[in-house]
Amino acid sequence: MSVVESRSPQDPADVVARVETAGAAGVSAAVERARGAQAGWARANAAERAAALTAAADAVAGAAGELAALVVREVGKPIAEAKGEVARSVAILRYYAQQVFDPAGAVYEPSGAGLAYTRKRPHGVAGLITPWNFPLAIPLWKAAPALAFGNAVVLKPAPQATATALRLAELLGLPEGLFHVVPGDAEEGGALVDAADVVSFTGSAAVGRKVSVAAAGRGVTVQAEMGGQNAAIVLADANLEAAAAQIAAAAFGYAGQKCTATKRIITVGNAEEVREALVAAVAKLGVGDPADPGTAVGPLIEESARDRVVSAAAGARVLTGGEALDRDGWFAAPTLVDGAPDDHLLACEEVFGPICLVQDVSTVDEAVALANGVRYGLVSAVYTGDLDRALDVSARLDTGLVKVNSPTSGVDFYMPFGGVKDSSYGPREQGKAAQDFYTTTHTVALAPSGR
Repeated sequence: MSVVESRSPQDPADVVARVETAGAAGVSAAVERARGAQAGWARANAAERAAALTAAADAVAGAAGELAALVVREVGKPIAEAKGEVARSVAILRYYAQQVFDPAGAVYEPSGAGLAYTRKRPHGVAGLITPWNFPLAIPLWKAAPALAFGNAVVLKPAPQATATALRLAELLGLPEGLFHVVPGDAEEGGALVDAADVVSFTGSAAVGRKVSVAAAGRGVTVQAEMGGQNAAIVLADANLEAAAAQIAAAAFGYAGQKCTATKRIITVGNAEEVREALVAAVAKLGVGDPADPGTAVGPLIEESARDRVVSAAAGARVLTGGEALDRDGWFAAPTLVDGAPDDHLLACEEVFGPICLVQDVSTVDEAVALANGVRYGLVSAVYTGDLDRALDVSARLDTGLVKVNSPTSGVDFYMPFGGVKDSSYGPREQGKAAQDFYTTTHTVALAPSGR
């Protein structure tokens, strides 16, 4: 028997979940059961689907304290952020409970007598592969629209978030067979991509590329949201105190374990002032037990992740941090570095943890070129008091999301989300974009019978 095990990153002796993996056969069986349930769900009217999603939102809201504590325990998310994730999950369910009433097609002028119109239909079974860092919000911002528009769901969560996924499935209270969790790892993820009718993935670029190729090879609609190497550009007229506080939170909050976390800070003619403000801002961040309300920076998800952060500082000058913390769990100090060569790991690739590189340029054009000069294109930020400059720089940044005077981290669930280059593949997710992804459009032309 193969098992998947989830351990608390702040207390690795604490086994949060230990369950049998689904295996490829179990995934196939779950997809078939979901396919059977989906037929009836697709025939349900909008009001019935809205009521089910509203009831699911109520159930999640009713278990808010329990879920937040579980997220803290299983993935080490600081309690303030865990509570925020639960609230966001409830909001996502309520949002899509109402979006079921959106138009499901359009009427066109026919070329002759009769009627011409389109109708949207669900794909069937949505296969969702999700990471551990947002163990409630990411599964729900995929599952809620999939369900709203008539699909069934099979969810393969990251092994490190198994307990949270299983508890979520219990709480949702959906019709029998409509929502399945298949515990496991690569084998189960591959089996789900091979069986589902539409696939949504969030995770690393390397795995996302394999998922996209496999799904596209089957002719299955797929989206893959992957990594980021996100830059925050600080112009000379920026409010440094506010910018530094936001950047520190975006770079090091939740130990930097967000695809939207700031990974590079680009200064434009204000290098020393920015460094001073950043070091001061980092010093104010609470580091430690994620259950403590004062903690902003908790543990890394596992030992190898912590070790990668510590080793990534080699070859650069450490401004603050740079070491593992001497305490139980996988903690690393928030680490700010500069002086790295152009080909340094931190200048080119995403290191998923509390480490950030400062880079200096003299002009705005150089800043834009440096920000764009990586293979990722998820999110970027610009800090300036000049509206014209903000609009100009925003228009030239090669990222799917651009923030002005606000942190790179943070995504609004009612707006389309996704990146460019190696950060994303396929259509956008969330917001109104989700309906297009989780449905197919069918054109109907009706002509008189001639009688």
